[in-house]
Amino acid sequence: MTAVRYEVGAPNPSSHEFELRIHVDQTLIDGDLVLRLPAWIPGSYMVRDYARHVIDFSASADGQSLPVERLDKSSWRICKPSASVSISLTVYAWDLSVRGAHLDQHHAYFNAACLCPEVLGHVGPVEMSISPMPSLPESVWVATAMRAVDTDERGFGLYQCTDYDELLDHPVEIADQVAVSLEVAGVPHRLIIRGELEFDQARLAADCKRIFEIHHRLMGTPEDLDRYDVLAFAEVDTYGGLEHRWSTSLAISVGDLPQSGPAHNAENYTKLLGLISHEYFHLWSVRRLKPAAFEPLDLSGEVYTRLLWVFEGITSYFDDLALVRSGVISTGEYLTLLARILTRVQRTPGRHRQSLADSSFDAWTRFYKQDENAPNAIISYYAKGAVVALALDLKLRAETTTNLDEVMRVCWQRFYVDGTGMPETGLESVANELGGVDFTPWFDAVIRGTDDPDIAPLLQVMGVEMSVRARTGSGDRGGVSNANAVSAYAGMTLGSGTTRVANVIKGSPAQIAGLSAGDEIVAVDGFKASGSIVEKHIDRSTPGTSVAIHVFRRSRLLALTVVLGEPPADTVALAALGDVSDAVMQRRSQWLWEPSDA
Repeated sequence: MTAVRYEVGAPNPSSHEFELRIHVDQTLIDGDLVLRLPAWIPGSYMVRDYARHVIDFSASADGQSLPVERLDKSSWRICKPSASVSISLTVYAWDLSVRGAHLDQHHAYFNAACLCPEVLGHVGPVEMSISPMPSLPESVWVATAMRAVDTDERGFGLYQCTDYDELLDHPVEIADQVAVSLEVAGVPHRLIIRGELEFDQARLAADCKRIFEIHHRLMGTPEDLDRYDVLAFAEVDTYGGLEHRWSTSLAISVGDLPQSGPAHNAENYTKLLGLISHEYFHLWSVRRLKPAAFEPLDLSGEVYTRLLWVFEGITSYFDDLALVRSGVISTGEYLTLLARILTRVQRTPGRHRQSLADSSFDAWTRFYKQDENAPNAIISYYAKGAVVALALDLKLRAETTTNLDEVMRVCWQRFYVDGTGMPETGLESVANELGGVDFTPWFDAVIRGTDDPDIAPLLQVMGVEMSVRARTGSGDRGGVSNANAVSAYAGMTLGSGTTRVANVIKGSPAQIAGLSAGDEIVAVDGFKASGSIVEKHIDRSTPGTSVAIHVFRRSRLLALTVVLGEPPADTVALAALGDVSDAVMQRRSQWLWEPSDA
């Protein structure tokens, strides 16, 4: 047995409580024994204070109870134990997200960051024993990329990790699950989806294999990548993922899974493939190649870097790019996805108030803790980061003999294989070096400043035409050039399925009229407001129309008049030009890895 062993059980899943025992061998003890739960989980940059879910914490040695001192919100101290110590914890688990832990009578899911405190000072291997949970159905089994040492046919038993950091990299799902196997670059992969669901397993496996192979072609196969799991739980209207070195954990919508025949929803399925592609690219970017500020990673509090636009934004660029490069989607479909990202950024006035570098730095307090004013005050380092990555790639291809593919490969070699993390200007330095051009003024403007990169002429060089028009209604996400007639514009968004105002855009007709976030709209032009009637009413109107809106602001009824305006030109469409020179066609095929360049 290793010096530190975690035993996970749940004798009563309906209580939503995991029972954890930690065994610390006497050989490890030299003075006080301190244990600390992470305050946050790698890949999700917000302090979550997982220790707040610990209900009981006790310790014993040789059958005798030991005093435990609470040091701070996340740490416990056992003073100078003289023998091997056994620690017991009860942890409440009702967070159904890829960052948390969740337990009921149907399944168990957890990240070690939520349950397993680190034994400070221990740098060697750790073990985890997962016990069968008697109240769960007999059909459940354990899904994790953690290396099994001694487990039964359902995966219950003993696992081992090289150290505590690796333990945090292995989410665990215990449930009724479907597993589909495939091989990529000689590495066994599994797609594991929780629930009794009917979907086209062969199609999902084939498409994922093609996408994963593109990422390996781009970045090479890490030497320590000997297995990989995609762990997904499917619910209704959910979306998200968290990256790990040998796996990813996904929350997906049931309707996004591929179906055979006419029931297949291509757009939803493409969104799912984009999510899988995004999290898979992270096995290189941010899980192995990291900002230098993350080496080593301190999980007791915030760790600041201005590079999240690189590790999330560039990943958000390569995720959909891999779909078209693999042939899973067409060039036209890819350009629609690009146009919608450009549209999202154009519709965020906060991009002129917060830089990409500051968006990265402030992720802890602003991006992950967005309020009703977020669209006016901040910009997403995912979305604008992807736009800047696109611009940088096209700029390198148009003005130099290199590209972002090569920049990422050199960063991988220099800052991961040979180094200790990417310096704050590391990617910029590599781009300047490989391109033979000093792009620093451009980086200053679009990363440390709030300028929009000039995308249209760069796309034109690749034989892609960009057009910008006014939106045609509340459901217009961009990507279509021959749109219908322009509707009116209020400049507010509503909470999903409600008539409660979620955001009001600065300077918009809604703000001028006095509407505020949190207002509950109860009537529009004398008609009861319900469902999507507010948006439909505005969409059917013309600019200049006065709309009477009654709202409850807390307990007070207010009567407001919104004079609808012209919608801003913030909606992007992209189209591949057919009548272009051979040189332009070659540049485009080299960018998208079209068949002529495959």
